[in-house]
Amino acid sequence: MASAFDQIVSTRYHIYNSLFLNLPFSNIYRTGTLLPFVQQYAEDGFEQGKDPQDIAEQFFSDFAPQASADERFNMLFSFIQYAERQVVLFDSIEDAAFDKVNDLNGKGTVSALLVRASSDEKKAKLKRKLEEFSVRVVLTAHPTQFYPGNVLAIINDLEESIRQDDLAGINQLLQQLGKTPIINREKPTPFEEAVSLCWYLENVFYHAAPQIVSRLLRELHVPVTDWKNFNLFRIGFWPGGDRDGNPFVTHDITLKVAARLKETILKCYHRDLRVLRRRLTFRGVDNLIVETERKVYEAIYFDGKGYQRADELLGDLFRIRKILEEEHDGLFLNQLDSFIIKVSMFGFFFASMDIRQDSRKNQLAWDELLRIAKVKNVDALSEEQKIKLILKTKVDLRKFKVKDPFVRELIETVYSIEKIQKENGIQGCHRYVISNCGSAHDVINVFQLARLAIGTKQGLALDVVPLFETIDDLKNAAEVMETLYAIPEYQKHLQKRGSRQTIMLGFSDGTKDGGYLRANWSIFRAKENLTRISRKYGITVLFFDGRGGPPARGGGNTHDFYASLGSSIEDYEVQLTVQGQTISSNFGKVTSCRFNLEQLLSAGIEQDVFGEESEDLTAEDKALLDSFADAGYRAYLGLKLHEKFVPYLEKITPLSFFGETNIGSRPVKRNASDGLKFEDLRAIPFVGAWAQMKQNIPGFYGVGSALDEMKGQGQFTKLKNLYKRSLFFRTLLANSMMSLTKTYYPATRYLAQDKEFGAFWNIMFEEFERSRQRVLEVTSLGELMENNPVNRASVKLRERIVLPLIAIQQFALQRLRSGEDKKHTREYQKLVLRCMFGIINAARNSA
Repeated sequence: MASAFDQIVSTRYHIYNSLFLNLPFSNIYRTGTLLPFVQQYAEDGFEQGKDPQDIAEQFFSDFAPQASADERFNMLFSFIQYAERQVVLFDSIEDAAFDKVNDLNGKGTVSALLVRASSDEKKAKLKRKLEEFSVRVVLTAHPTQFYPGNVLAIINDLEESIRQDDLAGINQLLQQLGKTPIINREKPTPFEEAVSLCWYLENVFYHAAPQIVSRLLRELHVPVTDWKNFNLFRIGFWPGGDRDGNPFVTHDITLKVAARLKETILKCYHRDLRVLRRRLTFRGVDNLIVETERKVYEAIYFDGKGYQRADELLGDLFRIRKILEEEHDGLFLNQLDSFIIKVSMFGFFFASMDIRQDSRKNQLAWDELLRIAKVKNVDALSEEQKIKLILKTKVDLRKFKVKDPFVRELIETVYSIEKIQKENGIQGCHRYVISNCGSAHDVINVFQLARLAIGTKQGLALDVVPLFETIDDLKNAAEVMETLYAIPEYQKHLQKRGSRQTIMLGFSDGTKDGGYLRANWSIFRAKENLTRISRKYGITVLFFDGRGGPPARGGGNTHDFYASLGSSIEDYEVQLTVQGQTISSNFGKVTSCRFNLEQLLSAGIEQDVFGEESEDLTAEDKALLDSFADAGYRAYLGLKLHEKFVPYLEKITPLSFFGETNIGSRPVKRNASDGLKFEDLRAIPFVGAWAQMKQNIPGFYGVGSALDEMKGQGQFTKLKNLYKRSLFFRTLLANSMMSLTKTYYPATRYLAQDKEFGAFWNIMFEEFERSRQRVLEVTSLGELMENNPVNRASVKLRERIVLPLIAIQQFALQRLRSGEDKKHTREYQKLVLRCMFGIINAARNSA
C-alpha cells in the first residue's frame, strides 16, 4: 500500500503541483520557483541548529538582497498563499485516491465482516448483535477546520477532476483556488457553523449510512419490513446545542438549527421521491407516490400542511410497498426499500441535537430558583441533603419571575427541547450533556429542572448525560453514578428510558489535565468501574467518547481502540465526537464515510461476535499498565507544574492567536478573565498551540519517562510481550507514535539557548528523544509508524509541504518576542496568524 501511495498520491502531487507555476497571476512563477529554496534553506538551517532569523536573512541575502522591508513581507505572504494552496491540492489528491490506497473490502469492512461470519453460528450471533447495537457519530461545533465553504466546494470538485485525470479541469480549478480567499474574514455565527455541517449530512451521511444498512439486510436476507434497529447508525449534532463556554448559543439559535435540520432532511426526501415517482408509474402506486411527494413538499414550504411526523410518511411508503409486492412482482422494490431505510433512520430530525452546558452554570440556575423560593442556608447542607431538597422542590417555572437573564435563558433552553421534540420527533433532541460533572448533585440539578419544565405524567423524554473529564472526576465517576443509581426518583426515570444510562468521557481535558498515558488509562479504568456499577443496578451503560482529531485528544486509530476494550467494558454502542478536519478527512466523501462507519461498526461488535476470553487484559496486565500510567502521570505533572509551563504557552507559542483565526464562534477560554489560567484554557487551543510549535507535548509527553522507569524496575520485557498480544497497548503506543512522527524539534532548537526558556525547552526535547527511542525499543520497530506505511508516507509528505510555513511562523514569533522591529509588529502578527491556517490544515488532525 505504501508503494501505491507513492505512485498514486505522491507522484500525482508533484505533477499537478507544477501547474501552479503557469497560473496567470503576477509573480506566481517567481514565488513557485523560490518556494522550494525556502523549503531547502529551512530544512538545512534547522538541521544545522540555526535560528529562524538567521535562516530568513540568509535566504533574502542570496535571493533578494535589494528587497525593502515591505517587499520582504510581500514575498513571505506570497509563499504562505502558495503553500496553503499546495495543501489544498494534496488534500484533494489524497481524497481522490482513497479507494486505491485503502482496502475497501479488507479488515474492518462489512465485506470482511460477512466473510468472517459465514458459518451459521457466527451469522446468527452477528444478526443478534446488529439488532441491538448502534454507532453514533456526533458532529461537533468545535473549530478545527479552517477552510470556508467555498474552498471546501473547490476541494470537492478538484477531487473529482483528479479522479478523472481531467487536466484542463484541474488547471481551471487551481486558477479558481488562486483567486479564492482561503480563510474566513469574520467569525462564523453558531447558526453558520450548523449550516456548514449540514452539507456533510446532506451530501455524505444521507447516502453512506443507509447504504451500509441496505447491504447488511440484503446479505443477511432480512426484509426491511422485519428489521427493527434503524438506530444502527445515528448522527448526533452539537452546533446550536453546545453552549458550554459559548455565550452566542441561545435557545433561539437552538430552535433555528433544529428547523434547519428538519428542512434539510425533508428536501433530501423530496429529491429522492421525484426519482421514485419516475419509476413507480404502475396502476395503484402512481397516484400514491405523487401524493406522497406532494405531502413532503408541503411539509417543507407550508407550515402545518403535509406530513407532520415521519411515521405518517412511512405508513404511506409501506402501503406502496405492499402493492408493489402483491400486484407488480416487486418491480423497483429495492429502490423503494432504500428510501424506506433512509426515512426510518433519519425521521424528520436528520441528526439528534445535544444540549450541553457546564455544571457550574446549571448550578447558577438552582441558586437563583432557591433564592426566589426563599430557601436559605443551602450551602451548609450535605450533598445528599441538597439532592433531597432539589427533588422535593415543586414550582411552576412559567410563573416564576426570574430576573437573571442567564437563568431565564437556561430555562428557555430546556423548554426548547420540548419544542424540538414536537416538531422533529423525540430523537430530534433528547440528551442534555453536563460538562465538568463531578457529583450526583450535578446530574440531579438538570434532571429536576427538566422535570419541572417539560416533564409529563408519562415521565421525562430526556437522557441526562454526565461528562467526566478531569483525572479526579474519572477516578470518582463510578462512585458518583452509584450514588445516582440509588436515588429512587432517578431509578424510576431510567426504567422508563429502557434502563440505559449514557455517560460521556472526555479525552481532551483528561489529556490536558493528566497527560497522554494517564488520560487514556484512566478512561479505560473508569469504563470498567462504570460497567461494573451499572450492571450491579441492572443498568446498561452506554459510553460516549469525547474525542478530537489528534491522539492527544483521543483521536488517531479509533477503530482499533474500540476493538481492543475487552469484555469488562460494556459495548452496546460506539458513540464518539468528530470535528473539523476529522469530519472532512474521515467522513467528507461517501466512500471514506462508509469505510470509516464500517470500521467503527466492526470494531464495536468484535468482542461479542468474534472475541475470545484470552483477548482480555489479565489482572497482571492491568497492574502493569497501572504502574506504567502512574509513571507517565508523574512525568507529565513535573512538566505541567513547572514554573515556565504556562509562561511558555503564553509567550512562546501562538496560543494567543487562536482567538483571531475566525474559525469558530466559541471563545478560546471558558471564562473571560484577564491573563492565562490553565484551568480555563480549552483543549483545542492547548493542543493546537503545541502542534503549531511541532512539539506535540500532549500526544507523547511522559511515555519515554514511563518506559524508562519500567525498564529500571525490570518490567520492560513484560511490556514488550504485552505489545505483541494486546491490541489495546499496541493502539495506545501507535497513536502516540503518530504524535511523535509529527514532531519536529529542530524548528525550535534556537530556544535551547534562550535565557528564560532554554532549560524548559531542553526538558521537553529530552523527553521527546527518550520517548522516540524507548517506543521503538518496546515495539521492535526500526522507525516510527513503520507498521503503518501509508499513513507514515502521508504524514511525511504533508510535513515537508508545510515546512516553509513553520519556518516563517517561527521567524515571525522570534521577531515579535525580540521587540527589535516594533514598526512592523502588525506584519509579524499577520505572518503568525496566516501560517497557522496552513499548518493546521496540512496536519488534518492536529487540533
